[in-house]
Amino acid sequence: MAITAAMVKELRDSTGAGMMDAKKALTESGGDMEAAVDWLRTKGLAKAAKKSGRTAAEGLVAVNTDGGVGVAVEVNSETDFVGKNAEFQEMVAGIAKVALGVSDVDALKAADMGGKSVEAVVTDKVATIGENMSVRRMARLEGSSVVSYVHNAATAGMGKIGVLVALSGDNEAFGKQVAMHVAAVNPASLSEADLDPAMVEKEKQVQMDIARESGKPEAVIEKMIVGRMKKYMAEVTLLNQSFVVNPDLTVGAAAKEAGVEITGFVRLEVGEGIEKKEENFAEEVAAALKG
Repeated sequence: MAITAAMVKELRDSTGAGMMDAKKALTESGGDMEAAVDWLRTKGLAKAAKKSGRTAAEGLVAVNTDGGVGVAVEVNSETDFVGKNAEFQEMVAGIAKVALGVSDVDALKAADMGGKSVEAVVTDKVATIGENMSVRRMARLEGSSVVSYVHNAATAGMGKIGVLVALSGDNEAFGKQVAMHVAAVNPASLSEADLDPAMVEKEKQVQMDIARESGKPEAVIEKMIVGRMKKYMAEVTLLNQSFVVNPDLTVGAAAKEAGVEITGFVRLEVGEGIEKKEENFAEEVAAALKG
């Protein structure tokens, strides 16, 4: 597979690696971006093992709670300007209200909203506002109590990141702190038991490869991996993370002190996982001037 300059740039942006190292990683991995990231990590050349998170979708995430039930809904638009549009915000708030009565995004699109399906309401709004829109995702969470938080709010109950936290017990102030932690730190799962086994195995293999690069014996490497995986779990699982409000405690320990148990969480971010096409504004203007 031909390695393009755009591929090298994407890998450099996502890992902080040098240009030649990024090119070599892509060559060694046959152009596979994820494999190239792992290759760089193994060689100690990646400053961060993050994936390129450029996003195409704009819009809003809205949250809504009713006692022990909470929902988060992502409604996308083409531009960020629409997210600030009062008419669009009113529609999104209505969709989030309807979402409390359904279980998934397909049911939400088909649900009644003022005599029309949610999907039909969105289609009508496309014609009114003049920009493409869609209900992309919905998440539902239940517990003894569910607390919500919106980061970078555009208006009440909606913004760029929406978080729900389910608690066994009633401590809204603490639940809000945990929701803010989730928004900031973005844990992969609640606990080790909830982590994707494939994700864990992949990380273990990467750490094994990194350790082998040091030339240490296998027996020593095995002991090193135990410590490294323990550190990994503390970084990606909510209950084992250092609590941003009090870094001396893990989130799980802080919950115990607060007299509650965290039973689940949801975090939705606008445009998450959708690549955004990068535009060269100067070239766009030049092309427009040429007609």
